[in-house]
Amino acid sequence: MHASRRTFLHLAAVGAALPALSRSALALDYPVRPVHLIVGFPASGLTDILARFLAPSLSERLGQQFIVEDRPGAGTNLATESVVRASADGYTLLMATSSNAINATLYDNLKFNFIRDTTPVASIARTPLVLVVNPSFPAQTVPEFITYAKANPGKINMATAGIGSSLHLGGALFMTMTGVKLVPVHYRGIYVPDLLAGQVQVAFSPMPTTIAQVRAGKLRALAVTTATRSPALPDVPTLGEFVAGYEASVWNGMVAPKDTPAAIVDKLYQAIDAALAESKLADQFAGVGSVPKSMPPAEFGKFIAEDTEKWARVIRADNIKAE
Repeated sequence: MHASRRTFLHLAAVGAALPALSRSALALDYPVRPVHLIVGFPASGLTDILARFLAPSLSERLGQQFIVEDRPGAGTNLATESVVRASADGYTLLMATSSNAINATLYDNLKFNFIRDTTPVASIARTPLVLVVNPSFPAQTVPEFITYAKANPGKINMATAGIGSSLHLGGALFMTMTGVKLVPVHYRGIYVPDLLAGQVQVAFSPMPTTIAQVRAGKLRALAVTTATRSPALPDVPTLGEFVAGYEASVWNGMVAPKDTPAAIVDKLYQAIDAALAESKLADQFAGVGSVPKSMPPAEFGKFIAEDTEKWARVIRADNIKAE
């Protein structure tokens, strides 16, 4: 009787441990087939470009192809939901962005909770926004811009890439911190032609979108929005040099479905961290105005939570609603 009971308990313990052992074994072999890296924006956008820069290095390091798939729609929510619902086996990953942090508050009816339903893998890059104005605009510096805007409330049009976009919220944060009143003009498509023509006067534009026009003198860069100056525009000051505490940037990172085994997450992080240290990849990122930014899973998860709360405060203060 006692022997039978001991045998039963032993078999039960082994049975309970099998799922964990199986997951560990899978993690040791990972990956054994192609990995799909899902992007929530169209081809040739910044997130797509960075994913395609990174994928070959991960393929080389991990021995399986990393396939970039663009699934645009609903402000990245379609792509995010597809990853949230995927198997937690490391073969479907999301190229996450600051849009994910924004959308957590911007949308009331999401079918997922980004922080709860994903596992942070690694931070990948930071890309500044650039406060740019049409050359005919009278302000030459940020202090002059603030002074002029306060003297002309509601008369300066600010281009955005849509309600709740990084451009919109970067401008909203600026308005909150300075007390100026700009008029957001939301574009579904490209806003740069109207900015060049002077139909809108200012934009908090992602650097890759307008850096060529800045370098050509067709737009004037007053500041970058990151905490430090950008190597791509080293002579352009940060906005924080004039507005204490201001910081806004577009970030990219990788997340997996929740419950993805820690061994797989760590293996991916180690490969990403090594790839971001390559001078070739750094040069590719610099070509589009981005800077590699490695951050391990736990630290990246903390950053996502903090960024989500930061933009939640801006969205609530301005009562911003998704279209």
